[in-house]
Amino acid sequence: MNSREIVRRTLAFEYPQRVAHSFEPSDFVFGGAEIPNPLDAWHKVGEHEWQRTDEWGNVWDRVDETSKGQVIQGVLEDLSQVATCPLPDYADPAHYAHAREIFVSTPTQWHIGSVQGFTFKMAQQLRKFDQYLMDLITEVDRIHLLHNRIDEQICWQIRRLSEISADSVMFWEDWGTQERTFISPRLWRQEFKPRFQALCALAHSQNLYVIMHSCGKMTALIPDLIECGIDVFQFDQPRIHGIDTLAEFQKHNRVTFWCPVDIQTTLQTHDEKIIRSEARELLDKLWKPRGGFIAGLYPDPVSIGLEPHWQFIASDEFSQYGVRDS
Repeated sequence: MNSREIVRRTLAFEYPQRVAHSFEPSDFVFGGAEIPNPLDAWHKVGEHEWQRTDEWGNVWDRVDETSKGQVIQGVLEDLSQVATCPLPDYADPAHYAHAREIFVSTPTQWHIGSVQGFTFKMAQQLRKFDQYLMDLITEVDRIHLLHNRIDEQICWQIRRLSEISADSVMFWEDWGTQERTFISPRLWRQEFKPRFQALCALAHSQNLYVIMHSCGKMTALIPDLIECGIDVFQFDQPRIHGIDTLAEFQKHNRVTFWCPVDIQTTLQTHDEKIIRSEARELLDKLWKPRGGFIAGLYPDPVSIGLEPHWQFIASDEFSQYGVRDS
């Protein structure tokens, strides 16, 4: 049973031979739009500072050589420009040539089409984050237009990724702090839920699974997101929601959770026994082993002050324990 079949059975809850995983050798390969942009490479601007400008025109900054950094200047400084501000063109098939090559060369792995920017994520980057949260309440019509323009580019990515034989699409969009969601569930349901429904419906119509990464506590939104059509949640902090809570969601929904051992709590104990115990707990409660769980690996341990050794222990336990008998 190759990686592609392992993942397919995992998502279908059809008892894969072993747990699917994203640590090496990974069951997944990624590919997405690549828009030519000479300003996108990080360049040093100070002794401990790097900057780059993304394809949307936003300026990014970071203070180390490994982290993703953050936007320090969004391109949309004035909402009067919301209808005319140029956005990158994700409709051009040429932007997907490299991703097509990656997928063609890896026929036995599961192909994840990376979506560059989802509605909330891109809007908050185009605007200053705090200002954008105010705009959601005070500039409803203009923000609605901005979201529509962003969604148009997301739709093009979904269509083009389907054309190059992606098996799924994945987007990265953080929705909460360590305590709560950034906006109220009521506002989320009003402005964002219809968008999630439409985008997931488009992906499913193209025979694509939908994978969502989110950091922070957004437990209150999970039932709505499942209803919208999210097939896989990639959470680096499963304990912020509660492993038992995630298991409850699976009782009535065929939803998969993709998690490492919790990066902010369990891995930070530096205790092998505790780390291995959580790996087994995730498998026992979320995999079972009928599927519905993917064993993860956090890709940037340096940024959270973690030696790679502790994740190797977790991966080892996932590999040893996550095997179906017969």
